[in-house]
Amino acid sequence: MTRSTPPEQAAEAEERGFDAREVAREARTALRKAGLALSRSRAEELAELFGEDGSLSTRIPGFRPRESQLRMALAIAAAIEASTPPALGRVRATSGYGSDPRDEAEDDRDAAMDGASDTGSHTASDTQLDDGANGLAGEGGEPGGRAGAEQGRGGNRAADPVEGDGPVRSGALDDGNTLIVEAGTGTGKTFAYLVPALRWGGKVIVSTGTKHLQDQLFARDVPTVRDALAAPVAVALLKGRSNYLCLHYLQRTADGARLPSRQDAHHLSEIVRFSKVTQSGDKAELASVPENAPIWSMVTSTRDNCLGQECEHYKKCYVMLARREAQQADVVVVNHHLFFADIRLRDSGMAELLPSANTVIFDEAHQLPETATLFFGETISTGQLLELARDTLTEGLAFARDAGDWRDLTTALEQRVRDLRLAFGAGNLRASLEQLGDAHPFHEALDALEDALDDLADLTMQQAARAESLDNCAKRARKLQDGLARWRAGVAAAEVEEGADDAGRDLLAAATASKEGWSLQNAEDVARLEAQRAKAQAQREADRAKRGDDAAPETVRWLEVFSQAVQLHQTPLSVAPIFRRQRRGPPRAWIFTSATLSVKQDFSHYAAQMGLDATRSMTLPSPFDYARQGLLYVPKGLPQPSSPDYMDAVLAASLPLIEASRGRAFVLCTTLRAVERLSESLRQALLAKGLTFPLLKQGDASRTELLDRFRALGNAVLVGSQSFWEGVDVRGDALSLVIIDKLPFASPDDPVLAARLDALAKRGLSPFAVHQLPQAVITLKQGAGRLIRSESDRGVLMICDPRLVDKPYGRRIWQSLPPFSRSRDETLVKAFLEDEASAQG
Repeated sequence: MTRSTPPEQAAEAEERGFDAREVAREARTALRKAGLALSRSRAEELAELFGEDGSLSTRIPGFRPRESQLRMALAIAAAIEASTPPALGRVRATSGYGSDPRDEAEDDRDAAMDGASDTGSHTASDTQLDDGANGLAGEGGEPGGRAGAEQGRGGNRAADPVEGDGPVRSGALDDGNTLIVEAGTGTGKTFAYLVPALRWGGKVIVSTGTKHLQDQLFARDVPTVRDALAAPVAVALLKGRSNYLCLHYLQRTADGARLPSRQDAHHLSEIVRFSKVTQSGDKAELASVPENAPIWSMVTSTRDNCLGQECEHYKKCYVMLARREAQQADVVVVNHHLFFADIRLRDSGMAELLPSANTVIFDEAHQLPETATLFFGETISTGQLLELARDTLTEGLAFARDAGDWRDLTTALEQRVRDLRLAFGAGNLRASLEQLGDAHPFHEALDALEDALDDLADLTMQQAARAESLDNCAKRARKLQDGLARWRAGVAAAEVEEGADDAGRDLLAAATASKEGWSLQNAEDVARLEAQRAKAQAQREADRAKRGDDAAPETVRWLEVFSQAVQLHQTPLSVAPIFRRQRRGPPRAWIFTSATLSVKQDFSHYAAQMGLDATRSMTLPSPFDYARQGLLYVPKGLPQPSSPDYMDAVLAASLPLIEASRGRAFVLCTTLRAVERLSESLRQALLAKGLTFPLLKQGDASRTELLDRFRALGNAVLVGSQSFWEGVDVRGDALSLVIIDKLPFASPDDPVLAARLDALAKRGLSPFAVHQLPQAVITLKQGAGRLIRSESDRGVLMICDPRLVDKPYGRRIWQSLPPFSRSRDETLVKAFLEDEASAQG
């Protein structure tokens, strides 16, 4: 990217001029036709705030009014208004946060006038929020989207059964308070959702993709908007417990724990000093100790080993302090992992926060399906078992040395854990349970491990009353026993936790019956076990139907084997029914926003994944002039990606462009194997041509360090995989070329993906069209978004995959990308890059 775009042209493209009041008027009309109401006073207030002379322009340095930003704020304000209970609305009105009751008469007159000019009635259930092709908030936004016009009314609701039962139909939940917004890069979506949220959102939870973005929102964005609005709101930051120093474990470690290295000892002394001055206990405040330093695991708590109210430091606990502040705050900033982990585990405060929230906003919402899948599933790791053995030995010897041979029992469990890993031989592995087969030695090793765990758990439970720490170990052992039993039986934790009365527990009891029950030779025992399972299942389904719950999601059981660890996973094929249950309850606004949520402005795939109504969506274009600022280039003559010569061809096609751009390139790969191969080949090719561009490779340093070096060097080439496809912002001259090795279709060897595709095929649907293609498009849009980050950036997006041109689905893919100019002429593309490089001297 370069600054060759004249500043006056960039300013002209950015500031096209718009009448904020007219935009607000159009927005109210469009929203009303979609069955939503936005009061006149709120619309006019937003128009004033986002106008040329509004508070945002005059109080925030560098702020430039954008029409698309105002349209997004208006739509979010409508969603908030739709979720506001009358009593809460009156409270806000009396405190200056509500709308003027006199608006109601004017709104009625407006609605009557709109109705007189309409040829038919419009309801929330049959009209997209985006009134035809003009957008939810009138002209400028696009509906959810163009697909509505292409597929006919309701076309955006095409169901993806694997993602649940398809998108929610209007009326299944209060859909008027739910909004999906795809806001192009540069739209300013953060301010667009913060302004209405801080003005009228009541208790607000803002969740974002990473802790880095979470810190940025808390420290910079929210205070900036709050000050510009002069809004009397309190803001809190809430992270997972592993981010906070634990005074109990710090004291125990400092009092004599053996530390593996001098570096750990040095870090411990730093942490001890930090503990005497910190107010929050957030380890991010201690820059001198890296966040991934081993010492942190010894001075922070986990959900398993926290002593809770029995801890002598409970009143000073940093985790509890953060939760109390979050309970009292008007705006709470969290991250997606915390949001879903806490809803699933009821652990770190979100379970108490969510019921009191009036507005929930997910930024970087494209990450939600993967994050929710991770946390609505269940994982048991050998690391948990080894930690249990270690802690139980310590506490057993300290408080119940006379009760039994703690060393023998814990050593036996540790040995069985090692045997489980050895059952897989050398190398890593990801496989479903079905793929292993009944004869795999894993099964026998797991039996032996459960026996050892049972022995240790029995003794620990017998002695639990002798110390709170022993009781804690006993609870952890029992939880691991239950988890293993659920995994064996294929029973999701949610089925037990949310099941009807004792039905889920009956099924768990069947799973834990007796060890020989897993290889029963007695036909009567088999029949008895199956009958118990069937009865429990029938009871659960009956009670679900009585409560109106969705059917239990299908799950897949699979294993992940690492060099020294094994993880057992049970993952739902769809999080939609689970997330729908979480969204039930008191009315609240739910906002989902990102730059990449749709496929050619069709939100069906994303909505189906999350159990949302795809018609409650809007697309806001980026202010960037992509046709002038960038080129999309697909080289000619490349073989198919399945060819053994493909990577060599990618290198040969990339090298001339890297030379023309004088480095300043990202090479984004779809696999780590491709990163290794391409980086080594590229290194040799650069040397052979006498080119001295610095080559940076993922894994050589942390992502943050690599990006800092890339920006500072100014002519580097960075080769990376998935972690560099999103959340990376390099503006200016350092980046002018983004090379993508191939279309990012997920590997069908992944156990969860394979199970999802199989479920789709069994339903007579095309797994490729329904799941693989839209997911690849959303991922590709993230990678493409690395190129143009400001109005003055220019560059080339090179996609080295002939399928983009040769295959029928290729058009759907490139039409989903930003509207770059397109070329397949290498000479023209090189000239473009050379001109840009020359402008930099």
